[in-house]
Amino acid sequence: MKPDASVAQSGPDHDPAMPLVDHLGELRHRLMMSVGAILAGFVICYSYAEPLFNTLLAPLQEILPTKGGNLIFTGLTEPFLVYLKTGLLGGVILAMPVIFLQIWLFVRPAFRGREEKYTTAFVFFGSFLFVVGAAFGYFLVFPFGFRFLIQFADPEFLPYLTIREYFSLTTKMLFAFGLMFETPLVLVFLARLGAIDAAWLRRNRRYAIVVIFVVGAILTPPDVVTQLMLAAPLMLLYELSIALVVIMGRPRPDTVPSEDLAAGSDAR
Repeated sequence: MKPDASVAQSGPDHDPAMPLVDHLGELRHRLMMSVGAILAGFVICYSYAEPLFNTLLAPLQEILPTKGGNLIFTGLTEPFLVYLKTGLLGGVILAMPVIFLQIWLFVRPAFRGREEKYTTAFVFFGSFLFVVGAAFGYFLVFPFGFRFLIQFADPEFLPYLTIREYFSLTTKMLFAFGLMFETPLVLVFLARLGAIDAAWLRRNRRYAIVVIFVVGAILTPPDVVTQLMLAAPLMLLYELSIALVVIMGRPRPDTVPSEDLAAGSDAR
C-alpha cells in the first residue's frame, strides 16, 4: 500500500493544517530573521545617517521661504534620536527583500506545491513595488504637498519646523506609499488562494474607492492635494490588479459553473 502523498509531504513547510503552536513557532522564527536583517541594515545605514537625513530633507529645503533653510530642534537628544531613526529607516528599506522572503516562507504552506516557483517573483515584486511607492511619494508628492502646506500659511508667518516632526511625517508618508503600492501583489496573492476573483473586484470597486480615500485621509497630511496624489495611483493600481487577477487568479469555489458541478456529480 503506497503512502498518501499528502502525508509524505507533511511538515512545517508543506502541511497547511499544522497545529497552532507550530504556526506561532514558525511566525516567531520568521520575525526574528526579519529583525536580524533590519539590524544588519541599520548597522550599515547608521554610518550614513546624516547624509541620508539630508536627502530626506531636500524636498522641503527647496520650497522654504529662505531657500536652504534649516530645521530646529527643541530637545538635547532630538538630533541623536532622529539620526538613530534615520539609520533604522534605511535598515528597513535595505532589509525589504529579506522581509518579503520571510513573509513568503511563512504563507507558502497555504499554496499548492507548484506555487513555490513564485518565490523569486514574490520577493522581487514585493520589494520593487515598495521602493516604487516610496519613490513616488518622495519625488512627486513631497514637493507638491509641502509647497501647498507652506504656501497655505500667511506670508507673514515663518515656518520653524523641528527635525523630529519632519522626520515623523516623512517616514509615515514613505511607508504609506510603499505599503499601498503593494495592492496588486496582495490582490493577486488572494486570488491565487481562491479568496477573490476579478468579478468580485469589479463588483466591489466603489467600496474600494471609498477605502482608498479613507486610508489616504488617515495616512497623509490633512490637505486634499496630497490625498488625491495618493488616491489616484491607488485607483490605477486597483484596475491593474483586476487585469492581473484575470491572468493569474484561480476560480473561486462559489463561481464554478453549476453545469460543471452537475457533471462532476454525474461522474461520481
